Amino acid sequence: MPEAKTKPTKVSVTGFIASVPDERRRAEARAMLKVMKAATGKRPRMWGPSIVGYGSYHYKYASGHEGECFLAGFSPRKAAMTVYITAGFKEFGPLLKKLGPHKKSVSCLYLKRLDGNDLKVLEQMIRKSVAAVEKRVTTLTST
Repeated sequence: MPEAKTKPTKVSVTGFIASVPDERRRAEARAMLKVMKAATGKRPRMWGPSIVGYGSYHYKYASGHEGECFLAGFSPRKAAMTVYITAGFKEFGPLLKKLGPHKKSVSCLYLKRLDGNDLKVLEQMIRKSVAAVEKRVTTLTST
């Protein structure tokens, strides 16, 4: 089984955010630190080279593949701020309508500009996602 590429590292979150080349995206990353802290109550940690993750849990698929993943996270990418909503979006229809401009995939939310989105709604989505993941998994770690 291949080793997961996205795993916790010892890279400084502050240093990573300071290295984001675009000033607006850097400021948005600092804002996301506050949103994530309020939503998760956990400290940030780098996962791989570019994801700031909060908390972690152990997963195991029916195929036997298993590993660790963050409960919630974000990455200040060039095209958009990517927010990782690990529970997916099945239950978030009404909140997505209130959020503001966005695109989404299975568990990623793409926000071109944070100033066009309601950060309180985003915080609520993250909080609900974390609670849903914590409810369905058996092994949580304390990070």
